[in-house]
Amino acid sequence: MDAQLIARWQFGITTIYHFFFVPITIALSMLVAVMQTIWVKTSNDRYLKLTKFYGNLFLINFALGVVTGIVQEFQFGMNWSEYSRFVGDIFGAPLALEALIAFFLESTFIGLWIFGWDRLPKKIHLATIYLTAFGTMISAVFILAANSWMQNPVGASYNPQTRRAELTDFGAVLTNPVLKATLLHQLSACYVVAGAIIAATAFWHLSKVANGRRTTAITDAGEVEDARTWRWATKFGAWVLIAAGAVTMISADYQGKVMTDVQPMKMASAEGAYYKTSDFSLLTIGKLDGSQEIFAIKIPGLLGFLGNGKWGSTIEGINNLKNVDLNEYTYRRKDGTQTSLQSSYAEVLRGHIAKNGIKLQPNIPVTYWSFRIMITLGMIAMAAGLVMLIWLARDRNPRHMRWLTLVLVLVPLCPLFANSFGWLFTEMGRQPWIVAGVLPTTEAVSPGVSAASVFTSVAVYTLIYGALAVVEVGLFFKAIRKGLPDVTPATTDKDEDAPLSFAY
Repeated sequence: MDAQLIARWQFGITTIYHFFFVPITIALSMLVAVMQTIWVKTSNDRYLKLTKFYGNLFLINFALGVVTGIVQEFQFGMNWSEYSRFVGDIFGAPLALEALIAFFLESTFIGLWIFGWDRLPKKIHLATIYLTAFGTMISAVFILAANSWMQNPVGASYNPQTRRAELTDFGAVLTNPVLKATLLHQLSACYVVAGAIIAATAFWHLSKVANGRRTTAITDAGEVEDARTWRWATKFGAWVLIAAGAVTMISADYQGKVMTDVQPMKMASAEGAYYKTSDFSLLTIGKLDGSQEIFAIKIPGLLGFLGNGKWGSTIEGINNLKNVDLNEYTYRRKDGTQTSLQSSYAEVLRGHIAKNGIKLQPNIPVTYWSFRIMITLGMIAMAAGLVMLIWLARDRNPRHMRWLTLVLVLVPLCPLFANSFGWLFTEMGRQPWIVAGVLPTTEAVSPGVSAASVFTSVAVYTLIYGALAVVEVGLFFKAIRKGLPDVTPATTDKDEDAPLSFAY
């Protein structure tokens, strides 16, 4: 393997690993804020216990997410210097704003929330977790803006003197149709993960406390209150899971239409459509090299609706798109126009394609199956949420059984892995481009980095990340097994009448 391929593996491994923490951080922070709001409004300690219980899970996840996210920045300069040089003028703005606004909110107010219990007024303390949650979502906006530009490079042109893309319209970057489609889809997918975590952990604790008995049949007052607390949390998490899943499905429909417009090859590869068609693939078996279809089960006309909003309309196939004359090739919109960057960079683009013999298609088996695994896992998670709600109907409680523990561990993993497979599809479906239709991945790697040095860093990161995974999972399960915290106000021996003092 050459340095470029190893560098791609490294970025893929570290990105997918980091993305395990992202959806939990984004959504769980806001859901913890909602629980704390209910506590502030009702003064019911049930919601304070849940706030601190799930807040602890959020903090464990947040710490690991920050550490692993920093690695991404270093790889841009170390392994992908040509990419950084080409896109630096565009990426500088959203990434700088992400650091100045989002990371400032997260890093500042999460500290106030952690140490502000019993030190800040209730409503001020509540505001700190909301500002932290808003910070995570703002971070997602700017990161997705940068990634959406890679999928659909708008608001930029090519400067032949500097051989770089230059930003011409930052507003176009922030209103990129890919960003508008991706943002809602990704945020709602995050809430599917967080809802599944809340529902599964609460359902497990409820099964231990109630063990099949109805809440009214439990005699111990403490167990009755715990059962009611976990029942509420289970229903809350399950409804979040189902509602967010519905929004994810609706936004996916819009995202599919945008993808058909700006990245027709990605849409074709997602469906295993080798020739112009309107049929949706339920199952397609093709050759391992992705060269042609062998067997398929399809729904006539559905793909046209998903791609163009009109039943029976056709989308271009893989072979139609990859066989375009290289001297005329660029990604074109349905109206025939190109982005200004593509048109100004066309001559250089043709040179890259001819020099490297680039195949203008992604890895079809990877894109096809990652797309379907994403959908399947998401649907399983929504079904699990529905089963929990049905199970708790008419004041019924689950019985604690060993198999139930295994199932409930898998419930949050389904949407979590669905998110990861979604990103795998998004990034692999863009290939062979690192900037769609403009910069091939082969031209973006650092020219002075050897395969041995990249492989060494891959091995080191894999070992470190493996150790961090053990720590993360261990802390997570330890916090879950511990259950609801004691919320009795802490006593203090300090003189309340003593004047405040500050040390610098």
